[in-house]
Amino acid sequence: MKEEGEPLDKKVPPWSAIYGKLAGNAFFLVFPLILYMCFFYVYPLLRMFVMSISPPFTFDNYLNFFSEIYLRALYVTLKVSFLVTLLCLLLGYPLAYYLSSIPPKKANLLMIFVLIPLWTSVLVRTYAWIMILGRNGIINQALLKLGLIDEPLKIIYNVFGLVLGMVHVMLPFMVLSLFSVMTGIDRGLLKAAQNLGARPFEAFRRVFLPLSMPGIFAGSILVFIISVGFFITPALLGGRKEVMIAMVIEQAVSVFLNWGLASAASFLLLLLILGIFVTSGKIIGFDKLWGRKA
Repeated sequence: MKEEGEPLDKKVPPWSAIYGKLAGNAFFLVFPLILYMCFFYVYPLLRMFVMSISPPFTFDNYLNFFSEIYLRALYVTLKVSFLVTLLCLLLGYPLAYYLSSIPPKKANLLMIFVLIPLWTSVLVRTYAWIMILGRNGIINQALLKLGLIDEPLKIIYNVFGLVLGMVHVMLPFMVLSLFSVMTGIDRGLLKAAQNLGARPFEAFRRVFLPLSMPGIFAGSILVFIISVGFFITPALLGGRKEVMIAMVIEQAVSVFLNWGLASAASFLLLLLILGIFVTSGKIIGFDKLWGRKA
């Protein structure tokens, strides 16, 4: 029998207190994520590295990667990724600026049209571009009927078609990165600059543009890194000369069954991306890469 005045939780295990201590320890909160990353990310990377140097534990696969065909694929990958990033920035910055300057209710409605490509399969979007840009596609047929061209234009299976298709896929990532930063910029600063004698463009260049740089850096790095590893769109829209590194890795596995070379190429690509990210962070600042104000 419980005596009168005895605390109710005297004989009850203080689970709430134990849970509170565990919840207060950051390690226990992130331990499931650490376990997940170790099992599904770190372990596959280690396996990939072991496969790249065996057998018999040499670095021949890494040396073979620096042949002309693979360096050419790496050059095409970096060139296309840079063009996609640049075009996404040029197209996405005005759109994000407009969305951040209108009332939130209207901006949220228009943002749906920005997000629609993310809700559609990349494969479906790529085949749609084939129907639009192909030799018998919508554009060529329209130009032929109007008499503007005598023969179909070659606007697919080359750099133009490849970059166009990738920009369509990557543009939402750039817009979202820019929009999240621009919405936090006080537009009163622009009015203050204009009241002090600055013209609208000068106020934008000297006030708004520097404040939006974190969004520019974050969006550019995000788009570039994702573009480097693109496979579906380059495989369907690129030509024989526009072979990107992801396609080379796929061919090494599915055609030549050379898992060692594919693992070495994948590992080198990972190191390249990490090198770009770390170098950008050292030069620009990691705070800006995260999209935060410096």
